Amino acid sequence: MSINLFDLTGKTALITGGVHGLGMAMAKGLGHAGAKIVVNDHSSQEAVNNAIAEYKAEGIEAYGYLFDVTNESAVIEAITKIEAEVGPIDILINNAGIIKRTPIIEMEVADFEAVIKVDLTGPFIVSKNVVKGMINRGGGKIINMCSMMSELGRDSVSAYASAKGGLKMLTKNMATEWAKYNIQTNGIGPGYFATSQTAPIRVNGHPFNEFIMGRTPAGRWGNPEDLQGAAIFLSSKASDFVNGHVVYVDGGILATIGKPSNE
Repeated sequence: MSINLFDLTGKTALITGGVHGLGMAMAKGLGHAGAKIVVNDHSSQEAVNNAIAEYKAEGIEAYGYLFDVTNESAVIEAITKIEAEVGPIDILINNAGIIKRTPIIEMEVADFEAVIKVDLTGPFIVSKNVVKGMINRGGGKIINMCSMMSELGRDSVSAYASAKGGLKMLTKNMATEWAKYNIQTNGIGPGYFATSQTAPIRVNGHPFNEFIMGRTPAGRWGNPEDLQGAAIFLSSKASDFVNGHVVYVDGGILATIGKPSNE
């Protein structure tokens, strides 16, 4: 009984931006739990094709589509096509995102707005169109990829923090409006993870590596697979009465003020 609570057999999951990195790690977790996986990229058919090949090599039933999450007409067209070709979307993970690292005083308005558009407006557009089918079918799961920047500031990421703080509150509002339809909307907030993007700074002696290792109570960077448990839980029957929360998978960073430099 308890194992069946986490079984995703027969479910279809759309993971935006699930062609690499943390999105791919979560998609693999859902796939190995039984779900059919649908991923997208906004510009590269080659990236989509390569991702699908990697999923299939692990025995996961996977499909890929090319569309821009900030273009509502493209999103509507893609959802219609996905549900006709693959099946109704039972699980949505709003994972697609960008970041621009620029101090506030130097940041162009257009760059600020670009981050908000992808990281906050994108989940709004995709969710509002996917949820219509979920409502008609009597249930569904939506997971918004938040961040520790949903809670904390950091130098040079004002647009990203603004978007992720907004996404946390959008998650709560989605839960407020859609819980009555048996739709659970929650978020996942990753800490600092070992990915290809962070590889250059994850070396002994690098100041940021030393900072993360000292700041994280677990004493390590997260592995992408560490997100799979939270993603499966929030996608499954096990979370049917969990709504409006952000699960921080961060090794304990947000639980502590940190250690003095002499410890």
